[in-house]
Amino acid sequence: MNKDCAVYKTVDFIGKRWTLLILLELYKGDNKWKRYSEIKNRLDGITPKILSMRLKELKKNRLIENRIDVKQFPIKSEYSLTMSGEDFISIIKDIKKWSLKWKGNNRLCEEKDCKICSL
Repeated sequence: MNKDCAVYKTVDFIGKRWTLLILLELYKGDNKWKRYSEIKNRLDGITPKILSMRLKELKKNRLIENRIDVKQFPIKSEYSLTMSGEDFISIIKDIKKWSLKWKGNNRLCEEKDCKICSL
């Protein structure tokens, strides 16, 4: 394994469980910014510890950004895709196309844009 390889470096953090689904949840809907609790509630089975870790990794790798409002109680922390994260969504859509072609037909998924999908 060549640790200088761009693919290896990217897969090192993108390949971790929940990472792609977190990016997808940040992409979905009309609101650019989403609260931690919104993301947590949409990802059935993710633990708070894992979600926090993945959000920190995605922020470190500049796929997401966050803003914190300390004037409210509880403190309001929100997350959004960066330009890099938005660009990465095209890769997730390519994964969807591949899956629909090779892993089975899902008409409901095929007919919806990921942005408006509630699955």
